[in-house]
Amino acid sequence: MKLNGICLSLLVVIIWGVNFSIIKIGLEELPPLLFSALRFTVVAIPAVFFIPFPKTSIWNVLGVGLFLGVLKFGFLFFAMKSDASAGLSSLILQAQVFFTIGLSIFIFKEKINQGQIIGIVLSSLGFSLFFIEAGTNITMLGLVLILMAAFFWAISNVIMKKTKDINLLNFMVWVCLIPPLPLLVLSYYTETSTPIELVLSASAKAWSALIYVSYASTLVAFAIWGWLLRNYTAVSVTPFALLIPVVGIITSSFVLQERLTNMELIGTLLIMSGLVICVLYNKIFNWIKRK
Repeated sequence: MKLNGICLSLLVVIIWGVNFSIIKIGLEELPPLLFSALRFTVVAIPAVFFIPFPKTSIWNVLGVGLFLGVLKFGFLFFAMKSDASAGLSSLILQAQVFFTIGLSIFIFKEKINQGQIIGIVLSSLGFSLFFIEAGTNITMLGLVLILMAAFFWAISNVIMKKTKDINLLNFMVWVCLIPPLPLLVLSYYTETSTPIELVLSASAKAWSALIYVSYASTLVAFAIWGWLLRNYTAVSVTPFALLIPVVGIITSSFVLQERLTNMELIGTLLIMSGLVICVLYNKIFNWIKRK
């Protein structure tokens, strides 16, 4: 992966890592499904009236809108409602890395090199250490729902990877038009029958959180992520997602005054070490060979 690809990957990691603390701030006033519906609405309206439909099949737009916007967030937030903690949900959701790699190997016949295998195994070990601290923070139902959310995210990654020569910002704007109505219906029947009153009574802090989640996390970050998946192999891009919970934990320690345990610190170091091996293995190996 080139330097600009690495920098863009890290930018997405930071945006999405910070996103968990921002979401938590927004959820203090708005229920999860309503908040999620609003994030897509803010991106799509009124932008779709000024931005042309992307030069791709409508099925690609509907597919990403369904699998990413409705199913991923629907299953994730339903699990977070009573069956999983927010922090543990953010970690388990990164199973999308392995689902995406597996689907890409199966569909696109991508190859995985020795360094990437070592890096992913090492990162997975660090990833697993967080569960030692989890205790009873997730039920079996919550685990299944979040793993399904991760799989749906992986499917949307594959769809985005298949898109060619399109404006990904335009693509994401139109994708964001798909989820609001289904999510609003789900919210009405499971969360609140007075969504308009909740939205109108939201504070400036809640709206600031919504704007960040809508434009930075949803529009910009997913557009960059799609570009990365289109221009690099999935096994090069998706391991960066393992850093998202690391950034999330560090951010929450400053923003929400949460503190890392010793086990979480060890897990963080293992994940970062695995990522370095994944990204730099070939360069290091070639440098050693030249020496």
